[in-house]
Amino acid sequence: MSSACNPGLYNEIGYIPNQEQFIVLQRTFSIIKPDAVRNGHTGAILAEIENAGFRIVSIKKQSISVKQAEGFYAVHTARPFFNDLCAFMASGPLFPMVLEKENAIADLRKLMGATNPANAEEGTIRKKFAGSIQENAIHGSDGEETAAFEIGYWFAGYELV
Repeated sequence: MSSACNPGLYNEIGYIPNQEQFIVLQRTFSIIKPDAVRNGHTGAILAEIENAGFRIVSIKKQSISVKQAEGFYAVHTARPFFNDLCAFMASGPLFPMVLEKENAIADLRKLMGATNPANAEEGTIRKKFAGSIQENAIHGSDGEETAAFEIGYWFAGYELV
């Protein structure tokens, strides 16, 4: 391919894309928690997520043991709510998922709303579907490193293709 045919589009290796055409997608991790599943809000929460422009890369329904919850929330081991949180997460089925879009982490955090639904903005998932600070319907990663750990904890690589 000759760069003379299309200046700026080709080099000796091949096509050089116009950088303005690329959208950088980011992946994040989320869980629809047992309270939301128990209360029949799974479909509505998934609709909120998709309507906000997220692509669901992978999702599954599962139940976990207290030990699995302890591994996932190990960063909170010293916190007073740790045992209750782990028991709650093991109390029924949940839906872990990997989501993708531009600015996925920040956008999901905004869509979820404040951890305490009483403080969440109108229209957020927690304002609509959460019952309390502990039973707050949804979890979402708070940063890129956290998202990488959480995705790896719940999903094997072949589940993310």
